[in-house]
Amino acid sequence: MIPGMTTPRSLTVLGSTGSIGTSTLDVLRQLGGRDAFDILALTGADNIELLAAQAKEFGAKLAVTANDEKYEALKVALAGTGIAVAAGKNGLTEAAEMDAGWVMAAIAGTPGLAPTITAAKRGADIALANKECLVSAGDVFIRTIKQGGGKLIPVDSEHSAIFQCLEGNPRQSLERILLTASGGPFRTWTKEQMAGVTVEAAKAHPNWSMGLKVSIGSATMFNKALEMIEAKFLFDVSAEQIEVIIHPQSIIHSMVSYHDGSVIAQLGCPDMRTAISYALTYPERAPLNVDRLDFAKLAKLDFEAPDEQRFPALRLARTALERGGVQGAVLSAADETAFHAFVEGRISFLHMAEAVEFAMDRMADGRTANSMDDIIAADQHARILAEDYIAQTEKAA
Repeated sequence: MIPGMTTPRSLTVLGSTGSIGTSTLDVLRQLGGRDAFDILALTGADNIELLAAQAKEFGAKLAVTANDEKYEALKVALAGTGIAVAAGKNGLTEAAEMDAGWVMAAIAGTPGLAPTITAAKRGADIALANKECLVSAGDVFIRTIKQGGGKLIPVDSEHSAIFQCLEGNPRQSLERILLTASGGPFRTWTKEQMAGVTVEAAKAHPNWSMGLKVSIGSATMFNKALEMIEAKFLFDVSAEQIEVIIHPQSIIHSMVSYHDGSVIAQLGCPDMRTAISYALTYPERAPLNVDRLDFAKLAKLDFEAPDEQRFPALRLARTALERGGVQGAVLSAADETAFHAFVEGRISFLHMAEAVEFAMDRMADGRTANSMDDIIAADQHARILAEDYIAQTEKAA
């Protein structure tokens, strides 16, 4: 139960069957389940069995599959329960429009953008796990949050850490944000070694249990690139104030440096449920059954500078921040396109960054990102350009 809460809190989970979504529901179980929370809507994609089980367990009013072709299967799975069923983009919009006071935005990739913005427009508090909302549509999304009047609370472990480190300190005293990165499974590999990386190797994160896209993004460090852009919008800082530091143990989740020389860090065992719980209970903290740090057993915490030659994603993020406009949307869309090509075996691990840079350079014309139409157009163009590069690479192989 959330401290101080006397009535059930209404909420919706966009993306309840993914890694963040299932962790969110585990937090809800620990904090009282359907007795403490009024779950209005749960949404998933293809895992109908899990989505139906979640909807039944939590007594959701609405269950949505993003896949139109799975509508009948979900309808059958929930027959006789009284739970409404919907599908596709319209279904996601319906879920986002329900009057939940708190919305977990955990639909991965560009498909999560529209329903999250819909929820933000009506003033819901947004627990943000979808990177594209800020990377692709930062100006538009922040403006929507302000107009709607809801809170924006980050769920990524790094941004949650920064959010916590900033609490109670005057923002004008902030000097730098230090985003920690594990370095992924190839932290010590040479570029030559990485050329032959397989999907199986790339998805094996040393510290975190995550979905395929996030795991491979950690291996390329494109996840950290996206987080750099997110940090700019979340905390209203310049590119020069954002620094990435490799920290293999993933114990310090990020840090904030102040202009008096102080550095405040947030530490904890690698477990997304901690950040999710904080977003759910903010500004309170609820008791949570997660592992506790044993400092005597930690022995040491290591740090090193990132190598942008082997991991060019970080350099591309700085380029996107410097250029502004639609460059964040271009980076995100091209990265998503390249990721799918790598998983399908069409390009190599190293070609992913090359595809992103190809698209970014060809759209470095200063076009603005003032509306969702601007962002959607840039997203679509970037995917075409990335696909062009991928096709050229396939032809040359």
